[in-house]
Amino acid sequence: MNITTVLGSRTVSVATTVLMAIVWTVFALSHIQGFRTTGDWSLLLFCGSETLVATLFLLRSEPAAVSHSPGDWLLAIASTFAPFFFAPGGEAILAGGRMLIVLGVIVQISGLLSLNRSFGLVAARREIKTSGLYRLIRHPLYASYFLTYAGYVLSNSGIGNVVTCLAAASLLVLRLVREERFLAEDATYRIYMRQVKYRLLPMVF
Repeated sequence: MNITTVLGSRTVSVATTVLMAIVWTVFALSHIQGFRTTGDWSLLLFCGSETLVATLFLLRSEPAAVSHSPGDWLLAIASTFAPFFFAPGGEAILAGGRMLIVLGVIVQISGLLSLNRSFGLVAARREIKTSGLYRLIRHPLYASYFLTYAGYVLSNSGIGNVVTCLAAASLLVLRLVREERFLAEDATYRIYMRQVKYRLLPMVF
């Protein structure tokens, strides 16, 4: 049995879900405690945002085709788990950075309303969404993650959070590039790429 078959097996899927639940529990409790201690509402907002992603992972639809690349699977898992290592604390470089979390959550919810259950952990061909924010950029959810990560680090500027942010952002970029390489094998997605030219930020990238 090769590594791709193992990663795509039901056993690994269940184990990943259980592990996510454990890590999420620690993450959520630390942010609830952080809110109780500091009264910083952005901690609850960020926690809610990441909880929404974890919940949608559990409720995702079955794809028409899924990547069999071990690299895609490992990147997807690593980038999904990375944000759970953010922790409250550290002096705020910019207290107003909390508003980036608000903006990120707004973008996230808008993207999810368009995406619905066409959500997955690893690169997969599901129904292509072209409504809402998907008319402007191809990956509004990834854009929302960058916004919330930046806002979190600006308002919780400990060295651990800076390292987590850099790691999570790097993993997301690699995941995005590999995901598009897989999706571009489909002619319909290539047409969509020509129609919507930018991945994360209009006129930039």
